[in-house]
Amino acid sequence: MKCPKCEGEFSTRYVKDVQVEECDQCHGVWFDTNELEKATREVDRDLHWMEFDLWKNQDQVDVSQGSLMCPRCHIPMANVKYGPTEVVVDTCTRCHGIWLDKGEFEQIINALEDELANMSEDEYWDKALEEARDLIEGDKGFISEWRDFSTVLRFLQYRVLVENPRVQSALIALQRSSPFQ
Repeated sequence: MKCPKCEGEFSTRYVKDVQVEECDQCHGVWFDTNELEKATREVDRDLHWMEFDLWKNQDQVDVSQGSLMCPRCHIPMANVKYGPTEVVVDTCTRCHGIWLDKGEFEQIINALEDELANMSEDEYWDKALEEARDLIEGDKGFISEWRDFSTVLRFLQYRVLVENPRVQSALIALQRSSPFQ
């Protein structure tokens, strides 16, 4: 395979445990189907429960015909602007591979981490209920669903404490007065 951006050669690279192809010249990265989602989860375990979905906020998605050719299928890829990040993800409509220019993977990770940090208490409650349903009905397996559920609950706890400083003060006072210290 040749780089769709500069025709450079690909070298195998690992993003944690996920094998991807990186261009030796421009340092863009090719992700085969589902590898981008796996790599995102590997880089930041707290993002494991968040779905990396190019289409989740359709009102923020801008799709257009791209000029780059898929290195696997040799057809024009679609340009998908990923939400508020300004990252243009080049994706193949046939093999579902994804091309990211140098630095765009890091931009996506930062955007997901920002989304995680800026979710409201109500959004965390909604996510906790969604993950509880997945724990019972989900298809990823109990351990994976439990990990997602417990991560959401942890972040919900943080958000409750941040948005309700009196609750935080009461918990600290209760902890200090505990006879079990």
